[in-house]
Amino acid sequence: MMHTILISIGTNIDRANHVRAAKHALETAFVDVKLSKVYESEAVGFEGQAFYNLVASAKTHCDLETVCNILKQIETDNGRQRNEKKFSSRTLDLDLLTYDDVCTENPTVLPREEILFNAFVLLPLAELVPDWQHPQQKQSYQALWKAFDQSSQQLRPINFNWSP
Repeated sequence: MMHTILISIGTNIDRANHVRAAKHALETAFVDVKLSKVYESEAVGFEGQAFYNLVASAKTHCDLETVCNILKQIETDNGRQRNEKKFSSRTLDLDLLTYDDVCTENPTVLPREEILFNAFVLLPLAELVPDWQHPQQKQSYQALWKAFDQSSQQLRPINFNWSP
C-alpha cells in the first residue's frame, strides 16, 4: 500500500548544500517528491544563523518506523549530531509531519505539534498542499495559515538555486 508523507526540512549550517542534499536523498528514498518554496527564518529558541526551511510531500511503501529510520539516516549522512541540544544549529533537520492521517505517539508524535506553532512549517504546507487537512484539526493547511498570527514569525522566500 502506498502512504503519503509530509516532511519538514531545516538547516542553518551550509544551508544551500544541505537543502540540495535533502532533496536528492528524499528523491532516492521515496517517490513523487514535491517541494515547497524555500524560506529563510530566524533561529527559534536560540541565537544562531538564520535557517532555510521548506516542506516536502512524498509517497512510500515503507511503514512508519522505516520512514522515521530513513529520515534519521539522511540526517546522520549529512553530519547531524544526535547529542545536540533541542534548540541549536543543524546541518539538516528532517521531521516527519504526517504519515497518511495517522495520529500516534510511537515511534514519533504524529501529526507533529509544530505544524500549528511554527510559521516555517505551516506556510510551506499551506503553499504545497493547501487543501489537505490536518489529521486532528480537520481544517485545511491554507485555513490554518490564514488563522495563524503571521506577524509573530518573519519568513522570507528565497530564490533558491537547485543546481550547485
